[in-house]
Amino acid sequence: MSTKPYTLTDTHTHIYYHLADAKLDEQLSRCFEQGIDRLFLPNVDSDSIAPVFATVEAYPANCFPMLGLHPCSVKENFREELRIIEEALSAYKVYAIGEIGLDLYWDKTTLSWQKEAFRIQVEWAKSLGLPIDIHCREAFDELFELLDELKDDKLFGILHCFTGDLEQAKKAIDLGFSLGIGGVVTFKKSGLDAVVKEIDMVHIVLETDAPYLAPVPFRGKENESSYLHYIAQKVADIKETDIRHIADISTANSRKIFGI
Repeated sequence: MSTKPYTLTDTHTHIYYHLADAKLDEQLSRCFEQGIDRLFLPNVDSDSIAPVFATVEAYPANCFPMLGLHPCSVKENFREELRIIEEALSAYKVYAIGEIGLDLYWDKTTLSWQKEAFRIQVEWAKSLGLPIDIHCREAFDELFELLDELKDDKLFGILHCFTGDLEQAKKAIDLGFSLGIGGVVTFKKSGLDAVVKEIDMVHIVLETDAPYLAPVPFRGKENESSYLHYIAQKVADIKETDIRHIADISTANSRKIFGI
């Protein structure tokens, strides 16, 4: 068990990818040693629903599910995918709709489908009183246009894996979103450290997006949720404070967003 005097929350991790092998238990054990006791799991498509909830069942005190259709999983059959995910929403308790959003890095031709899927899932979140967890890659302008269209007092959540500039950060906050800060903040030339320095901690949550985007000193290798403490320490250095302070505020922020 952890000897840390704080609790860290990984607000976005795909740790369930390791459900079928020993890595899941090993990685969660390392999490607990580092005070990382709360992990939020977004699925990406209909096939990932079962492993998310099997992981939650195995670690119900620590792992909390989201459900959504990832923009890179939006294909010609996206309406059928959404139907399956919506059925799962009525069968399981979830804490957010995600991850959803827009991605123009891999395939620009599906943008109209991505937008439609996003609108549908935002309506799910509003009707259920849930936050949304947004993936955005090379699509800030398109995303902000959509959020301006859909904005009301029921729309809130996290802009996951935020890597934008200060103006985009302020725009996201004005729209009611917190910024999910992950391993990119540790990259020397990312510029994200300068953005984080200017943003009040009340608008920031921490994440790994494991197994992707491992922080320094593991950059380029497989990421895992236990590395969250490197991200927290980097944010503490930027804010000129200690890791316990960052852990306390970011976890409090996550409790407010997810309601747990």
